[in-house]
Amino acid sequence: MIIFNSDLDNTMIFSYKHDIGEHKRNVEQYQGREISFITEKTYELLQQVQEKVLFVPTTTRTKEQYERINFQIGKIKYALTCNGGVLLVDGIEDEEWYNKSLEMISGCKSELKKAQEYLEKDARRTFEVRNIKELFIFTKCNEPESVVADLKQILDLNQTEVFHNGVKVYAVPKALSKGIALQRFKQYMSANQTIAAGDSEFDVSMLREADLGLAPKALMEKFQFSSNVVGMEERHIFSESVLGYVLDYVEKNRIGDV
Repeated sequence: MIIFNSDLDNTMIFSYKHDIGEHKRNVEQYQGREISFITEKTYELLQQVQEKVLFVPTTTRTKEQYERINFQIGKIKYALTCNGGVLLVDGIEDEEWYNKSLEMISGCKSELKKAQEYLEKDARRTFEVRNIKELFIFTKCNEPESVVADLKQILDLNQTEVFHNGVKVYAVPKALSKGIALQRFKQYMSANQTIAAGDSEFDVSMLREADLGLAPKALMEKFQFSSNVVGMEERHIFSESVLGYVLDYVEKNRIGDV
């Protein structure tokens, strides 16, 4: 079995703010608004990919945020949410997986508390501070780069990673990386091969851990990767490049068929 762990936002789906052309379909609505889309070509390719590999959305989104997405390609049996801390099986949380996640990050609780207390007092914060299922800390800030830099000064970076994605700021235990989630899920499924795709710093560990990683050129230039990670052509929509590459890879190596 081959597993395809894929990030969602800006990898498979794109917000209404992102120009992906006219030929697109809505995959997410929120408060009556259409907020996320995929291209028609992505929709077609994803259906083909699903026939060849086990497609596993792997996202920092919560279960509730993930459930807003409807790819319209039938049932997706498995999904890793909360940066891999929560495994959904047929839409239901796997309690054993979640409890193991909590156990893995138990040594980081004081660091998460420190991050939460700091952010709650920070004048640059523009949103409430959320402790996501006791797994990681999230908020939104003005000057996110400087907020991240300040957090790095007060937190133990051997235990915790600090990211920002636009105005969103995260403090995440190192044990809760997508790379570790990929390893755990590969063992969970007794799979023999993994492919991963992602566009941001959150995805770096997952790309490195996979047998084949697919990343945009911009991420390749920002971080060091081994030869297992391939940069996608920027003249194409990232999702289309990724899915096309997966299909070609499976065909050339004559692997797949879920």
